[in-house]
Amino acid sequence: MKISGFTIIKNAIIMDYPIVEAIQSILPVVDEMIVLVGDCDDDTEGLIRSIGSDKIKIHHSVWNPKLRKGGEALADETNKAFQLIDPTSDWAFYIQGDEVVHEKYLPTIKEACEKYVADKRVLGLLFKYLHFYGTYDFVGDSRRWYNREIRIIRNDKSITAYRDAQGFRQGRKKLPVKEIEAYVYHYGWVKSPKKMREKQKQAARYWNTDDELKPFIASSDVFNFDDFDSLQKFTGTHPAVMQKRVAEMTWHVDIDPSKKQFSFKDRILHYIELKTGKRLFDFKNYRKI
Repeated sequence: MKISGFTIIKNAIIMDYPIVEAIQSILPVVDEMIVLVGDCDDDTEGLIRSIGSDKIKIHHSVWNPKLRKGGEALADETNKAFQLIDPTSDWAFYIQGDEVVHEKYLPTIKEACEKYVADKRVLGLLFKYLHFYGTYDFVGDSRRWYNREIRIIRNDKSITAYRDAQGFRQGRKKLPVKEIEAYVYHYGWVKSPKKMREKQKQAARYWNTDDELKPFIASSDVFNFDDFDSLQKFTGTHPAVMQKRVAEMTWHVDIDPSKKQFSFKDRILHYIELKTGKRLFDFKNYRKI
């Protein structure tokens, strides 16, 4: 059995992506790691090379400036990266530039790949998610955050990234998947208020037209972390590769997890989910088998 890792990245230094940690977190379970580096305004390539692994294979791409609706440029680049993996690989492990896998889940991931490699019904493996917000101490626990998504797919080139590459589809069909007991730690919302707004303004260029961008670009340069509906205190441990970042955090954000800002409907649904573990009426970008 062979597993290829793949990811896309652009302006990792400017946008302060933990791409090094993302790649390092899955290197132990992949046989190669495809990194598709976009046309950058910083030394992202040098940052990737600093990892120093012979598993890493760097390729280059120019992001299509015409793809500016709903993050479709991200799906386009993800599809390019997927096409570059070794055709002899059985599985492709996708990791985004702000996602990290805890080392404690690596044995489970490897075992699941081995278990389902011969079961051709299974086109993907479904991971659980933790979305960190503001600092490394809080995670979103509401319906605003997707709680599961596909991160390992069969090496079948009829599979493509869906929408903004949150997940994958085969044509218009949702992939049949097996859920595994492993989490992806998403750190995309953990930055200083100033750096968070800077990242948003950079990323918005791949989601909006010029006219839509103007008022956003002219808005405040500081992100307001008070805009959340529900958070809870994180009581676990961060992946080993993230420990340095966590220790070096320099900003402070006042977050009160007891503060809840729900509509009546969402409050009821949130209560049911807390009591039963079931998320009713939720959009699922996959089909569990």
